[in-house]
Formats: sequence, structure tokens, C-alpha cells
Amino acid sequence: KKTNRIMGIKILSLSKNEDFKKILSGRKINNYYSTIFFKKLSHKNNNSLNLSIITKKKLGKAVQRNKIKRRLKNIINYILKSIKINLKYSYLIIAKKNVLDSKYSEIKETMLVDFKKILWSNLLI
Repeated sequence: KKTNRIMGIKILSLSKNEDFKKILSGRKINNYYSTIFFKKLSHKNNNSLNLSIITKKKLGKAVQRNKIKRRLKNIINYILKSIKINLKYSYLIIAKKNVLDSKYSEIKETMLVDFKKILWSNLLI
């Protein structure tokens, strides 16, 4: 498992195929740049954030896919600093082609709005 630390929150990437399948069966939010799947996993540690970013091969060669991942990771870091993400949920972000050609600030604002929607939908449940 890959780990990262931001603001004292440990970020773990999902590693088990069954975890991916469970999250894909959960709720989702679509936007112009990505699709965000989120779901509560029973065996999850509540002190860390489970988050994986997927870039499909049709998005481009490895350099472009890595650029997309870097952009989305930086945006997630920004979101973690701005709002309180629910750590009980696991998140899966599937990137779309538009991430590569769009301005960073536009992607950031869209993703921030979506994570706020997720936060509000979690509060209502």
C-alpha cells in the first residue's frame, strides 16, 4: 500500500481488488473531469483516508497519465486543507480526458464542490 501524510492524515491507496469492487458498487458523483465513487468499508481504519486515483490507458501514455495523477493528488491535498473529508468513507477517483487539457484552477474548484456535495450528503444520511 502506498501511504502519504497530509495535515496529520494518513492517505492510503486501495490495494485489494475486492475493495475496488465494493466502492464501485457504492455512490458516485460525476463531473467534467472525473467520476468520484465513495462508500463505507467495514474493515476501514477511521484514522486514515482511503483514496485511489485511476487513469485509464486510453487517456494517454504514461507521462500524461502520471501528470493527471499528480494534478489530482495536489487537488486532494488542497481539499484536505480546506474542508473536513469524512474518513469513514473510501474514495475512488476515475480521471477523464478533460483533466489533461483544462486549467488547474477550474479542476480544483469543480473537485472542491463535489467533495462538499459528498460531505453534505453524508451529513444527511
